[in-house]
Amino acid sequence: MQQVRCAEYTIYACPSRWITKYIYVAMADCSMVKKMGINICLLAHASIEIDVNNKIIYFDPSTKGTGLKKGDFKPADLILVTHDHPDHFDKDLLKKIRKGGSPIIAPGNVKKEFGGVGVWDVDPGQFMKTGDGIEIKGVEAYNVKRFRSPGTPFHPKGLGAGYIVQVAGKKFYHAGDTDLIPEMESLGEAGIDVAFIPAGDTFTMDLHEAAEATLIIKPRIAIPIHLKGADPAIFKEEVESRSSTKVVVLNPGDVYALE
Repeated sequence: MQQVRCAEYTIYACPSRWITKYIYVAMADCSMVKKMGINICLLAHASIEIDVNNKIIYFDPSTKGTGLKKGDFKPADLILVTHDHPDHFDKDLLKKIRKGGSPIIAPGNVKKEFGGVGVWDVDPGQFMKTGDGIEIKGVEAYNVKRFRSPGTPFHPKGLGAGYIVQVAGKKFYHAGDTDLIPEMESLGEAGIDVAFIPAGDTFTMDLHEAAEATLIIKPRIAIPIHLKGADPAIFKEEVESRSSTKVVVLNPGDVYALE
């Protein structure tokens, strides 16, 4: 294992797996990349693992349509699900990786389908705190211009959510599957440290809309997700040329050690 220190951050990986200026780790092999503190792993698609001193938090963990397997996931201390599409909500996986009694946060329709105790719906504007002090706020996530059929958006308002999670003094925003929406205006004053921004078009914002959303939200760091083949370099150039936000592009399995 080799420590590599870049200008903006430190990542740990096997030295044989270089990709340009990043270090590549086999898909979802986040256990290879480790240091104490806060480590962010893009598993695949919109599945994010945040390791806070060995406390594991997942956004949208799924094996469906993501290329991931159940063995790619660690036991979870907290799981957040943004909506009920299978590439974001994998009921069987959640049952496998959930530690006994650890909370699952999800929209009401997902809570109803999953069932059981310890599943909480946090609607946009609502706030909760877990027993170990992690603060969670629900925010809006929906489509205004991407439709399954005329008048029927892929992600209707009220059926999905994004989340702001505050842990270890840092705020993380997972936007969920969303377009550029008016409610993002209020997030510019939220003091977000890391924002996970969907930018793949078709079901979410495209690269340019995602850049505009990032400029509105003003996170310290933005990580593009849900890319579906889109070139994140375009997003990075647009954001960094117009703001102080640092864009970190992660390949599946890459880990960013938050300073």
